[in-house]
Amino acid sequence: MRSHPSADHPLAFWTLPPGDGELRPVALPPLSPGAVRVRSLFGAISRGTEGLVYRGEVPPSEHQRMRAPFQEGEFNGPLKYGYINVGVVEAGCGAEAEALVGRRVFCLHPHQQAYVVPASAVVALPDAVPSERAVLAANLETAINAVWDGAPSVGDRIAVVGAGVVGALVAWLCARIPGTEVQLIDVDPGRATLAMALGARFAAPGTAAGDCDLVFHASGAPAGLSTALGLAGQEACVIEMSWYGQRAVPLALGEAFHVRRLSLRSSQVGHLPPQRLPRWDYRRRMELALALLVDSVPDVLISGESDFADLPATMHQLAYSPAGALCHRIRYPQP
Repeated sequence: MRSHPSADHPLAFWTLPPGDGELRPVALPPLSPGAVRVRSLFGAISRGTEGLVYRGEVPPSEHQRMRAPFQEGEFNGPLKYGYINVGVVEAGCGAEAEALVGRRVFCLHPHQQAYVVPASAVVALPDAVPSERAVLAANLETAINAVWDGAPSVGDRIAVVGAGVVGALVAWLCARIPGTEVQLIDVDPGRATLAMALGARFAAPGTAAGDCDLVFHASGAPAGLSTALGLAGQEACVIEMSWYGQRAVPLALGEAFHVRRLSLRSSQVGHLPPQRLPRWDYRRRMELALALLVDSVPDVLISGESDFADLPATMHQLAYSPAGALCHRIRYPQP
């Protein structure tokens, strides 16, 4: 294993499911018209999804739908997977690409020291957004999509079950709507400080207030979904954000679900809500996520940072023993 990239053979993290990974050199293609070469500054691990990939828990039925934009290899064999990268454009070919040289950009790229992609695949960071914070953009995109699906309104009572990164970002967005009462619910009482920093009230599952106008579920646990349904008021909607991989989810739909006429709706970042499609595309949504990160409040979601060279060990630890980790940032070596 080499710890420093060469110009044409940077290192990339390859997942070797179930439960292993390593750094391998990759060959960069020559710059073609319209392409940019990016040197990575920071990345981050999307712990829920990447943990499922690392453990080899992606069901065959989802192998195509779960592909990352620049994934190499196939589930559940050796593959490059990941979608959080902040870097600086070092070279470009063509007018559009050359205009990005020297700019800091976000790209949905796997963990790799340098890469070549079409210029259209990167989004320039606003000048006021630190590179270190911009790693939250992908999770914030997911949260934005869920808020669009849930359509909270002024004064709503809103519950968010699951204080991971995505759930916390949903709570942060909802708490910015005037008059809303937002409670962030988690089994870990240590999340109370996080909730307060995001402008929400913290509650354990057994003490959360019910009769909510809107409930988001992002815990990834079947018990959390049951809690979410129990908190929804008459005719309310529960937005399900969790992805369970191969796990079956038992659900007690014979209780209040039927009498309260509840709605249970899936939200997934791979599709824009139908009402947004005539005016929005993925690029506009990412630009919104990056623009919102001028606010420093989401910095509380960065729970750790380590070197790219340590990523094989870091990924293993986060996949099997996360110990309360939120967003873990990856720091790339610089020349």
